[in-house]
Amino acid sequence: MGYAIEIITPDECEKIRKNLDKELLFDRKANLNGCCIKLLTNSRRVKDSWEDNFYFMDDMIRSHGRVIAYYDFKDMDVNTKIADPAKTKNLETYVKYDPSTKTAILKNIGYYGYVKSIALGVAGDILEDSHKIGSVHGSVIDIDGKGVSIIAPSGTGKTTHGFGLLALERTHIISDDWYFLNLEGGEAMAFSSEKNCYIRDDIGKIWPQYAKLTDIVKLDREGRAVADLRWVLGKEHIRQSATVKTLMLFKRDKSDPTTIKKMGVEEALEYLVANQYCNPHLLLNDARKQRIRREFFKKYLESVETYLVNTTQTPAESQAGIRKILGVSK
Repeated sequence: MGYAIEIITPDECEKIRKNLDKELLFDRKANLNGCCIKLLTNSRRVKDSWEDNFYFMDDMIRSHGRVIAYYDFKDMDVNTKIADPAKTKNLETYVKYDPSTKTAILKNIGYYGYVKSIALGVAGDILEDSHKIGSVHGSVIDIDGKGVSIIAPSGTGKTTHGFGLLALERTHIISDDWYFLNLEGGEAMAFSSEKNCYIRDDIGKIWPQYAKLTDIVKLDREGRAVADLRWVLGKEHIRQSATVKTLMLFKRDKSDPTTIKKMGVEEALEYLVANQYCNPHLLLNDARKQRIRREFFKKYLESVETYLVNTTQTPAESQAGIRKILGVSK
């Protein structure tokens, strides 16, 4: 992860905000599982990506949390409000979070992926405390009425194999990156967090059926873009919720010859805890939050079948193993 989170007080937060009042040209509200999260920014690119990425929230709704993403004007193109990488390379950057007002402040953080993930982290902080709804940094695919979730450390193939499963018949995407989870009633009900996906430029090379996406969208300098999967899947393959029945945890360890194994609750829980739930965007990680998350994920694991997949093979070989677990082939 390219940033560290500094926890600040409401007074410190207010002091920063006062100095920025005249600079934050754009503000937009998003609906994140019922939470109203407000973006304030002086970057048109961030504002546009936010609008493409999240469900809209009525401007009349009071915000539950805020994300302030700002850049030094002197180092930005005055017409596009896009930071010039060559000029911003040595600028001060930071992420600060005030848990009392649920306000995250990002300075000179050019990567939109961090902006959206921190917004989701703010909503997650609110929901896990007030509503007992968990945040999961993972994907969910509904296959013939049964939800399959992938939770994985960065670089182990979560997005690759989530998109691979979408090639199957009778599939629907719920989320490719982050979902909110309600465990009431003994079932694991997952809800989408974003209306569109933040894709990588290589997804069409791995799965050719998605090559059209990278031709349509405008990629940012990190080779990423917000894309509407309806363009290639059709709107009938997009859903906002599913009941998760199977959970897959990924790792990539060439020293381990085992490619797939079933995991018990305690073993899977220890894997998740050791990897910080594969979520580098949790804004608070004190003892109380650790207890809440451990209890929540244990309950989650008790409601699903869990497998550990070692993705050291080619994407096609690993995908074949995943499909075999699920008992599907086409």
